[in-house]
Amino acid sequence: MSTAVKMDEEAKSKLEELQAEIKLKTGKKVTQQEILTRLIESVVESRTEFVDSFRDGKTSLSETEVRAFNEGTIASGVKTDEEDIDDVLYG
Repeated sequence: MSTAVKMDEEAKSKLEELQAEIKLKTGKKVTQQEILTRLIESVVESRTEFVDSFRDGKTSLSETEVRAFNEGTIASGVKTDEEDIDDVLYG
């Protein structure tokens, strides 16, 4: 089943350029629907990065950045609870 998707002229032009490049470099003629389907499948595999691209401002940390941050932390061996923190902060 096919459904129409509205897009602006710039997006349509880029899709046509991509279609032409695929034909030029692979010799295979593909439809715009095939391109869009493949793009969607590709994005679903890296969903987090794609979703983050719609955020305003700074995006969340990548897995690599989270690992690097956690590697820089140390455990002092001292158990701290909320009361201890309150005493230090508020006296």
